[in-house]
Amino acid sequence: MNVREIHDGGEWNRLLLSFPRPHILQSFEWGEIKRAIGWTPRRLLLEEEGQARVAALLLRRETPFLGAPVLYVPKGPLLAEDRPACLETALAMLEKEARRERAIFIKVDPDIAAEDVAPEVLRRRGWRRGEDVQFRNTILVDLQADEETLLSRMKPKTRYNIRLAERRGVRVRVGTTADLEAFYELYRETGRRDGFLTRPYPYYRQVWRTFLEAGWGHLLLAEHEGDLLAGLFLLHFGPIAWYMYGASSGRKREHMPNHLLQWEAMRWAKAVGCTTYDFWGAPDQLRPSDPLWGVYRFKAGFGGCFTSHIGAYDFVVRPALYLAFSWVIPRLLALWRWLRGEPTLMTRDR
Repeated sequence: MNVREIHDGGEWNRLLLSFPRPHILQSFEWGEIKRAIGWTPRRLLLEEEGQARVAALLLRRETPFLGAPVLYVPKGPLLAEDRPACLETALAMLEKEARRERAIFIKVDPDIAAEDVAPEVLRRRGWRRGEDVQFRNTILVDLQADEETLLSRMKPKTRYNIRLAERRGVRVRVGTTADLEAFYELYRETGRRDGFLTRPYPYYRQVWRTFLEAGWGHLLLAEHEGDLLAGLFLLHFGPIAWYMYGASSGRKREHMPNHLLQWEAMRWAKAVGCTTYDFWGAPDQLRPSDPLWGVYRFKAGFGGCFTSHIGAYDFVVRPALYLAFSWVIPRLLALWRWLRGEPTLMTRDR
């Protein structure tokens, strides 16, 4: 077996698309986005007899005060086969990199089903369940049926709201880079209303422009009589489209713009060849007390399947520093923010 580092963006993305489940957060573009905010990306490919077996976008970041890096493989590594032996090979490669870098730890969170044997393999090799950075669970819609069948799989109320939005004159159009600032203002309004933190506009502008220019992004906006009511930004890569960024206004909600917007997004994803629509995020526990319960009920109306993944796992190289990084420092920072009257919630890494 041979491990080599890939530097060419086109080659890396082509290699990823040869895997059964490529992910946009493993793309060349995502690594460059993270580079701009302090991470150092490396793209590692493990080959056997000339065949790609494992791919991993490996992000490295120095930690303040601790003098050692942390490593993260977002939504990876990607595996050529759903077999324990292939996972073992991938983990061995990443463990070696973590030790070579003298990292505090390395984190992975691949989209492997929760009922898979992967957690057993990880624990046997000394990996421990870590804090999730991305959503562990999601809702997936199979787009391989025709549009009438997709509509028939939805809950009756969802179908009704889609048609209601059309009757009331809501229109969905494709956005461009000229619309990004307006979309961001709507996104920030949504964050204030729903209680999640948003990053400054320059970060999102870079993310959205990067994927629009690469052809992996798609902006849709729902309007009514000249008013921008809702928008979403899709990322697509290979057979999957992800609803990763969504925003809505508090105005004219009775016109149900979000329902029509999601349906048009699913239609567009199907038209460009995607076979799966990933709603990107569902509760950890399917119960009304979960903070994502309301969002889950909206997403579930579109006929998707609740899907649970194994979540994040950490391989710890330096236990004392890991304790400081994962327990002591976060609590000191939370206390400092509380004393300053600042929010203590953390946003997802996207």
